[in-house]
Amino acid sequence: MTATKKRFFERYLLALVAMTMALSPVLGQEKEKFVTADSLTTTTITVDSSKNGKKQKVRVYNPKVATLRSALLPGLGQIYNKKYWKLPIVYGALGISGGVFLYNLKNYKDTRFAYRAKYNASLPGATAADTAELLKIKPKLQRIPMDYLKVYRDEFRRDIDYSVLVFLLLWGLNVVDATVDAHLKAFDVSPDLSLKIKPGHSQMAGTNGISLVLAFR
Repeated sequence: MTATKKRFFERYLLALVAMTMALSPVLGQEKEKFVTADSLTTTTITVDSSKNGKKQKVRVYNPKVATLRSALLPGLGQIYNKKYWKLPIVYGALGISGGVFLYNLKNYKDTRFAYRAKYNASLPGATAADTAELLKIKPKLQRIPMDYLKVYRDEFRRDIDYSVLVFLLLWGLNVVDATVDAHLKAFDVSPDLSLKIKPGHSQMAGTNGISLVLAFR
């Protein structure tokens, strides 16, 4: 190693050590503040929030916990966030999509059986067993021609795929809703966030006018 590279390496190490020592108090405070928030065993933490010069306790919800719970069981994240009024929406949406899936699955099985039974019975080498299968077809499908049964079967098969995709999409929206709710739980929507219109003087333009002031406290 040349002398120049050695001096550069030594200065780099010294700068790195100095930066680490300068940031260590801040990092220690952040770790102490958020260590319980990253733990899945702790559902909430409390932090100090300044409001009108006074400190108050704000309950902070862990988005990771809300996400995991909603992913494991729909609605559990909403319960964690104490948004109980959303439970009928979550279970109603998933229940309807699940019911549509079962409806399509049942009709797909019925039309598939009816089409297969009529197709086998129409073959030249059809046996008595194939003919007996016609008696097992549901009455509402007995009068439907074989070509139409094939079309219905394919349609119900396609609708099964769509209903599964909708169910998974609604499940994912349930997870997103719980995660966003947990993030926004501590968002300040108090009257301290104010939008005011007041007269003012513009130093840049040198004129008087009306100012639009958005205050964050």
